[in-house]
Amino acid sequence: MSRDDSIELQGTVTEVLKGGLFRVETDTGHFVLAHMAGKMRRFRIRVVLGDQVTVAVSPYDPSRGRITFRAR
Repeated sequence: MSRDDSIELQGTVTEVLKGGLFRVETDTGHFVLAHMAGKMRRFRIRVVLGDQVTVAVSPYDPSRGRITFRAR
C-alpha cells in the first residue's frame, strides 16, 4: 500500500504515550493510535498534548495511523 491510499483525518492529541506514540481523537469521535511521520521527526517538529493534527489512516486498520501535519 502506498502513502496515497491513506485516509486523511483531522484530530486532537489527547494522550502522549511511550515510544513516540500518540492517542488522537478525530473530529468524528474515533480514537487513533498514531506515530509521527519521518519528515516530522527529521525536522524536529514537536507534538504535545492538545495539538490539532492531521492523521493519515490506513483503510485496512483504521485504529492506527501516522501524524503527518501539526496545525499552528
